[in-house]
Amino acid sequence: MSEREVSISVRNLIEFILREGSIDSGFMTSSRAVEGTRAHQKLQKINEKEFPKYQSEVYIKMRIPYKELNLVVEGRIDGVIELDGKKVIEEIKSTTRDLSLIEEDYNRLHWAQAKCYAYMHCEEMGLTEISVMLRYFSLATEEVKSFTKEYKKEELHDFFYDILDKYYLWAENTLKWEKERNSSIEKVAFPFPYYRKGQRELAVASYGTIKEGKRLFVQAPTGIGKTISTIFPSVKALGEGRASKIFYLTAKTITRSVAEEAFQRLKGEGLKLKVLTLTAKDKICFCAGEASCSPEECPYAHGHFDRVNEALFEVITKEDNFTREIIEEYAQRYRVCPFEFSLDLSLWADSIICDYNYAFDPRVYLKRFFDNPSRESYVFLIDEAHNLVDRAREMYSAELIKSDFLKLKKLMKGKAPKLYKALGEVNSEFIALRHLCEELGEVFHVSEKEPGDIYKPLRIFQREAEEYLSKSAGTEGYEELLDLFFKVNSFLNITELYDSHYVSYIDLSDKEVRLKLFCMDPSHNLKQAMKRAKGEIIFSATLTPIDYFQDILGGDNQEDYRMKLPSPFPEENIHISVAPISTRYKNREQTYEAVLNYIYTFITVKKGNYLIFFPSYAYLKEIHRRFSERFNDIPLLVQQEDMKEEEREAFLGSFRADNPDTLVGFCVLGGIFSEGIDLAGDRLIGAVVVGVGLPRLNPERDILRDYFQKEKGRGYEFAYVYPGMNKVLQGVGRIIRTERDKGAALLIDDRYLQGSYEKLMPQEWLPYKVIRSSMELKEELLSFWDMVE
Repeated sequence: MSEREVSISVRNLIEFILREGSIDSGFMTSSRAVEGTRAHQKLQKINEKEFPKYQSEVYIKMRIPYKELNLVVEGRIDGVIELDGKKVIEEIKSTTRDLSLIEEDYNRLHWAQAKCYAYMHCEEMGLTEISVMLRYFSLATEEVKSFTKEYKKEELHDFFYDILDKYYLWAENTLKWEKERNSSIEKVAFPFPYYRKGQRELAVASYGTIKEGKRLFVQAPTGIGKTISTIFPSVKALGEGRASKIFYLTAKTITRSVAEEAFQRLKGEGLKLKVLTLTAKDKICFCAGEASCSPEECPYAHGHFDRVNEALFEVITKEDNFTREIIEEYAQRYRVCPFEFSLDLSLWADSIICDYNYAFDPRVYLKRFFDNPSRESYVFLIDEAHNLVDRAREMYSAELIKSDFLKLKKLMKGKAPKLYKALGEVNSEFIALRHLCEELGEVFHVSEKEPGDIYKPLRIFQREAEEYLSKSAGTEGYEELLDLFFKVNSFLNITELYDSHYVSYIDLSDKEVRLKLFCMDPSHNLKQAMKRAKGEIIFSATLTPIDYFQDILGGDNQEDYRMKLPSPFPEENIHISVAPISTRYKNREQTYEAVLNYIYTFITVKKGNYLIFFPSYAYLKEIHRRFSERFNDIPLLVQQEDMKEEEREAFLGSFRADNPDTLVGFCVLGGIFSEGIDLAGDRLIGAVVVGVGLPRLNPERDILRDYFQKEKGRGYEFAYVYPGMNKVLQGVGRIIRTERDKGAALLIDDRYLQGSYEKLMPQEWLPYKVIRSSMELKEELLSFWDMVE
């Protein structure tokens, strides 16, 4: 008997081999899975009373020697009934459709799944014949419609093995690839002639963490080679069977390209690995903004499932790099939806490079992997992890706005009386929330209690909207209702997570009524989500202070590992100056001229490329206006709000090492150009940071300050100082990218001299030079550049 083994569930086997037809995602709800489970449970309880010999959720598993390998097929039978000495396999399907529209041949996949279970049960119990009962449960009326067929074991055997014949090609290809992949992993070496300082320690620690199934928090300076130092040991663990898939998780598109390059470098050393980069649906969709995901409007949705398996087999047998360009090429050739195609490809990829959302967001995480984790050992490599704090707060929070309901109420008048009434009830609850704030004399009202009074009206709206959406595609207001339905669905899902880490608030600013469930501390939710992986490496150049990030990212001080690595580059290659003047809002008018003079001096001592970071667009625009009036002979580039991808690339592309004149880029600290970009060598020789990067004062930040003051005794630090200094560290980190880079940084703000800020500075910044005038800055920089050149 072969030791080569491939496992698959009955449901996945059927849905993969027999799928056909078109994508129609005009209306789908993530709550359906929960509703379906409840429907199963209701019907199963009824059956327990109706049938004396009834078993529900019967686990079944077959190991089948098939040609040159073992196929392990498993699943759970909804119900096994013994009636008059005969066995009946029950398959339950919930539906929102009118039962009168469902006939016996409504869905061949439903019968196929039940027939596979029936054959497996016959084989297990030694039966020669069996019945299959397919039952449809109406979610709207709770009525049931049943169809029953009788089968001989021989008929079921032929059907089952016909499915396996079609699947064998895929299973054989998978095992062949894994053997080839693992052989290459065994031979592949670290893709550089030597390890940088700290790089070997990080690689060894990462491998050990994965091996032990633990979690590692790493602060590793820019330039140490964090990406390759985490990917390389993860790949080794994959080849040894200690991991089944690597997820490289990040927040920014630019960082994903760095991971792609690291995998490519290993492939240059002989590694064979299938690597997928997932691109957001709105970016990769061929019909974005032009058509809905329905077969009537999108040619790539029409007949997608008829063609997708052929496309999949070709791409996985011919390609190893599933980049956006490759996915789009094959999707165009076979006329399939590129986004759904990429999700299918994820099942065949060894490593997936994707956004944090796909692992952590309760709305969109990859359920195909993480809802069935029993046999899998996933590795999470979480890059630029400092970004995960605010991103997690967004993922686990939810907001609704009164005007959305009022607008739809007007649209539905005279069309759908029940939906109209439901919208009116929700709108009334928002009016009550507004009255509460007015009675309290507050524009912004915070409460630790849930806004429970609105939950019931929202659920009624959800039910009525679901019924309307299932029948009224293409009508006026349909898209707006669909959008609101999903917002409400998300909001109600977040209510399931609401606990002491949350507050709710009502915001009456901008002549609007907003209700938000705000996750102040995402640590608990992240801790649960981290369990989807066997091992996690959580790393950033600016995980400072590390105990703060370990705490708020769901770490465990007793169980987790952590390490802080020094810079691998000579400290004398960077010069840090601090100009202690106030950039606080109340003092800006008095210090604009001083800031201008410092910036001008900094960029004119040596010809080169510079980035100037400001705390806000308003500050940037004011300094830019003044600078252009006084110094119009220096080329300036200015970051604009909502820049398109090609505009960002053009901005960065202007920073060439051979620029004939000095080039200065004005940017916003914490924005797209202050982290995750590589301008090595003479592409960037200096940076100025104006201010200390504090997040803008707003009610949410004050909520965080009060919460963490109560919980940790460090409210202002958690809400303002740590996030702010993180942005500063990232901005300055753009200067030194390799061991040959040399550069200078100027920090303009008197708060840098305070202990609470100074202690967050990396070792290589110390001792920094305090300068009191532009002339002193000029002398310092002349001395530095003279020394390093």
